[in-house]
Amino acid sequence: MSEWPNRSLTTCRSAPPANSHEACACRRSWKRTRCPTSARETCYKQAVLVLRWFRNDTAIDALARDNHISRATGYRYVDEGIDVLTEQTPELYEVLDHARLSPEDPLILDGKLFPCDRCSEPGPNGESDLWYSGHKHRHGGNIQFLADARGEPVWVSDFEPGSTADITAARLHVLPLLHKATSDGVVVLADPGYEGAGVGVRTPIKHPPEVDEYRRHVDDRAHNRLLRGLRCIGERAMAVLTGRWRVLRHSTMSPSKIGAIVQAALALTNIEKQTH
Repeated sequence: MSEWPNRSLTTCRSAPPANSHEACACRRSWKRTRCPTSARETCYKQAVLVLRWFRNDTAIDALARDNHISRATGYRYVDEGIDVLTEQTPELYEVLDHARLSPEDPLILDGKLFPCDRCSEPGPNGESDLWYSGHKHRHGGNIQFLADARGEPVWVSDFEPGSTADITAARLHVLPLLHKATSDGVVVLADPGYEGAGVGVRTPIKHPPEVDEYRRHVDDRAHNRLLRGLRCIGERAMAVLTGRWRVLRHSTMSPSKIGAIVQAALALTNIEKQTH
């Protein structure tokens, strides 16, 4: 369709009843306004098309064929859906304000590389590949995220190229606001890759590799073990997104869209939780 009023997914008066859980969740959450008369598909069908792409990673060629539209229109529908959903993603300051209400529940800070098709682009030094992660040995986009104590994702950042280290990406997207929240009592847990993140971000205590684990101080071992036990719950957050929305497992679109796609998936997850 040419455009969506107020940039919100909409439901037409003539739209048939939803026949899937995801469509019901989206229809109850998105604003009800009148669709443009020039639209080729109803708003409901466009929402289902976007949901099929997120949920099953259905090829856009197949989605266009099923809806009797061109391939270019199919891509445009998906881009419009991503833009609408990203506007419903919570901002970082909103998540931190909510965390201040229950400072005894920690937030888990972590990063994940979302794979994408190879995109050769020189890095800052002109030699390495900008989108290639030497740590994960694949191309993709680095996304920082916060999870709550139950392992539910609550916030995701915009993308950084795969060659960007977690601590560098966190300094760009998370730490400036996070430090203010930790000074108010919010507890943040992170893995060793975030060493040096600053006051309030708790990471494991490192020791020289030549020192055997059982020769370390008992307090250090207890600290690391407790931290691992709490932080491992945060690993569930990305499993929730990638398990539910299969399009996140590998992106064939431009790597620059990875951040918006992950944010849209988080918005869909929040919509679904509101219906239970």
